[in-house]
Parts: sequence; C-alpha cells; structure tokens
Amino acid sequence: MKEIQKEITPISDNDLFIVLDHPNAMFDYPVHYHSDFEINLVLNTYGKRIVGDSVEEFDGLDLIMIGPNVPHAWKGEIIKGNHVITIQFSDQILKLPILEKRLFVPIKQLLFDAQRGLDFAESSKKIVSEKILRLTKMQGFHTVLEFFSILHDLSVADKRVLVSNQFDSSSIIQTTKSRRIAKVCDYIEKNYDKEIKLNDVAELIGMSESAFSHFFKKKTNCTFIEFLTNIRIAHACQMLTETTSNVAEICYSCGFNNMSNFIRIFKKKKGRTPNEYRAFISQMLIKY
Repeated sequence: MKEIQKEITPISDNDLFIVLDHPNAMFDYPVHYHSDFEINLVLNTYGKRIVGDSVEEFDGLDLIMIGPNVPHAWKGEIIKGNHVITIQFSDQILKLPILEKRLFVPIKQLLFDAQRGLDFAESSKKIVSEKILRLTKMQGFHTVLEFFSILHDLSVADKRVLVSNQFDSSSIIQTTKSRRIAKVCDYIEKNYDKEIKLNDVAELIGMSESAFSHFFKKKTNCTFIEFLTNIRIAHACQMLTETTSNVAEICYSCGFNNMSNFIRIFKKKKGRTPNEYRAFISQMLIKY
C-alpha cells in the first residue's frame, strides 16, 4: 500500500447522511480514509477490495460497512452496467440520544463493530442492496426510515470482521501513535492554507530538517511534502463540493501558490481536473 490519501467527505452538519450514486464506475479512486462511516454497495462487476489490512477478491455483489479512518478502495473491472452506491454518515451519529434506547442497541453495536470493517452474509446482501437501490429514488422524511431500516438489517445480519489489526486515525498513517507526528499533523490541519516550511515544522518537534524528514517518512510511509499536498488536495475537494468558489480561489485558499501547478497536482491525485471533479461529484451526490 504505497500511499493512503485522506478524504474529506461532502457531509455537512445539516446532513443526516449522503448517497453517492455512481453507475458505470471507473474504480479510479486511490486507497483513502475519512472520518465518517460508509456503507458501500458494488454491483455487476468483480475485482479486488482493500479494507484496512484485508485484501480480498469480490464478484457480482459486494456490500461492506466501514467505520471512521479505515483505509479502503475497490479496484473493479470496468464492465458496462456496473454500479457503485455509497452511503456516508458522520461518526456523530454515535452521540444521538436515540441510540441509547433499547431498540437501537443492535445498531449501536453495529457502528462499533464497523470500525474494523464488516462483510455480510449473501442473503442479507441481497435484501439490503434492494433497499439501497430504492433509497436512491426516494426523497423526504421516508428516507430517514429507510436509512435506519438498512442499519437495522445490517445489525442483525450474519457478518464477519475484515480488519485483523484495529485502525485508528493515527495508525492510518502508520504513526505508531507518535506524539510528535500527532503534533505535526495538528499543525498542518490548522495551517495548510498558509506557507509551511519544512524547517518550521522540524523545529516544532525539536529536530533538524534532515532528521525530521527521515522520521516523518518512516512513520507515515510518505514524505512530508506528499503528506501536506494530500491534506491540501482533500480540502480542495471539500471546497469544490460545498462551495461555489472558482478554481483560482480554491487554489490559493488551500495553500497552493500557483494555478497551473495546483491543477496538475489535482489531476494527478484525483484523475480529473478541479472543474471535472466538481461536475463529477455534482452528478452523483444526493444529500438527505
């Protein structure tokens, strides 16, 4: 697993959940992680699925639930008629008072179990896949009932855990829970929109530039510049999804100081230019 990219999902504070409906998927998304729950349905194709340290083949119908900060990706064959539907919802769902009620105990347990990635029995996959397909055609309050119905079906289904080693936000980037790496990551998140010099970050944790570069690469499996670029691209994706800001405004708001360089890097990371990415997301995103 050469590089794990951070993703910021298009969920806003006003959304209970979002659905990404993607017929004829290209399966060009790299291995990535994000802070939200995800239910991913893949239909009418076959290939390889990566969830944490699990790498498995899938065929025909694949339904997986993933908790926050678990790396994942699907590498499917591009077959006409394939279909990918992704439901994403915030980890704040765990704080809903209704989850403390007796009838919701199985769903709450499902959410905890999903933090290690879950695969479900074939019979449950067929039932839930029909509900997910139906959900993409629905609007209004009844989508809430269908959403919780899906969670309930998954909570009582036979299932197996995919991830053998527990992942959390620090181990995702292979930091071995290093306090120094955590300090650097916090600094980057707060200052990604500004100029960040390697020397300043190295001094932050009391290292020389060369020692820090070696330390960071060893802990995260990517260079400091690669990591910083991934964070900036993740925020650019968020702005392209949630705002009407033009590409130039997004470029400079995310810490890039050159438009052509930003577009080149963005296309390399996401396989599309910023404008193409915005159009692509707007076509398949449904908010509830």
